[in-house]
Amino acid sequence: MKKNRLWRPVVAVASLAAAAAALSGCSGFGASTGNAGSKVTITFLVQNDQATTTRAKQLIAGFEKKNPDITVKLDTQPAGTQGDNLMKTKLSTKTMDNVFYYNSGSLFQALNPKTSMVDLSDESWVKDLDKNFKQVVSVDGKVYGAPLGTSFAGGILYNKAIYNKLGLSIPTTWDEFIANSKKIAASDPGVTPILQSYGDTWTSQLLVLGDFANINKQDPNWADNYTNNKGDAKYVNEPAFEGFQHTADIHTSGLVNKDFASMTNAQAMDALATGKAAQYPMLTASIATVQQDNADKVNDIGVFAIPATTAADTSLTLWEPNGVYIASTTTGDKLAAAKKFVAFLNSPDGCEIQNTTGAVAGPYVDSVCKAPSDAPALVADIQKYIDDDKASPALEFLSPIKGPNLETILIGVGSGTTSPQVGAQQYDQDVKAQAQQLGIKGW
Repeated sequence: MKKNRLWRPVVAVASLAAAAAALSGCSGFGASTGNAGSKVTITFLVQNDQATTTRAKQLIAGFEKKNPDITVKLDTQPAGTQGDNLMKTKLSTKTMDNVFYYNSGSLFQALNPKTSMVDLSDESWVKDLDKNFKQVVSVDGKVYGAPLGTSFAGGILYNKAIYNKLGLSIPTTWDEFIANSKKIAASDPGVTPILQSYGDTWTSQLLVLGDFANINKQDPNWADNYTNNKGDAKYVNEPAFEGFQHTADIHTSGLVNKDFASMTNAQAMDALATGKAAQYPMLTASIATVQQDNADKVNDIGVFAIPATTAADTSLTLWEPNGVYIASTTTGDKLAAAKKFVAFLNSPDGCEIQNTTGAVAGPYVDSVCKAPSDAPALVADIQKYIDDDKASPALEFLSPIKGPNLETILIGVGSGTTSPQVGAQQYDQDVKAQAQQLGIKGW
């Protein structure tokens, strides 16, 4: 979870909470065709954080044990903007490692996959990919990446024990969500209905970024229009404006914790797990904090989609896992070995290795591998939305544009110092400046 380039703080929370990259991925990927030959050496490039390198080393060891005629050399580089620039440089100078681990979505698109990567569409495992993941590693119908790690979601984490005690149903509209919150407030003044944690500023963004699946449900062309500055695809307009309005509403209704300005993500997760609070707009990756600090409470926490105005539009926003790609400069025996390595990463053996090196924050993105029996309960909650076709990728996987000041703007909106209308206007200007900086046509 990383990783998601446009929302860089996601990396921080996942790493801090020991969910560094939602490190359990598994699938029924089969070995590629071809003979890697004898004593072939290939290279594998990953980010240099400890969780990612630990996982990579163990995957390499497992692969080499089964394939003694292939050696995989591990290379590392920084994450973030520095890493993005290094990726582009290596690909443009044709010095990229044979296999590399990188973002899916729009950052993947920025690497010009059609010329820089090997088309993997004919590999046997492609048929097992979830359509949402396939969408974010494809160009013109061709698949260039395999998943490594699990997906995770952005929604409303909730305390199941409190919901059960009060006989509350999962809300499917925003009005139902507010009604539930008011019932919680009336039942026990010691329980916070809705948590906010602006002590970690990035968390202010959830009700906007996590609302994107609802926008996409209402207008499947919204992301493209937003990227190309067409039509009404602005945050001052519906349906995107709802996220700003909801951020303001929960504050003015008095349903949030009084220490919202200073509370941290870790403190909020503790309050949710221990029953001091009932609901928290957040990423499911934060369940790793509960696994670490309140392990006996992990299955007391579930997740539901941020409700839209209309129940039919309510959908869950997904953050897809990173992908593993093969550089187009890889040929011959090295290409055959690289394909075999990519297949192994998500084979049953590779999955077992990943299960011992990380935490599951969401479902796998292929139809073969299932979450382990001890996965957090909220993983099943996410899977149901996917199975019911009520989930879609976050905007950052579909558009390269995200204004850098969103979290600051939303802290103002969520604190009552900025109206949602003004906040949305400010963000639209922020987006315009970013799009112009990126050189996107139409701006």
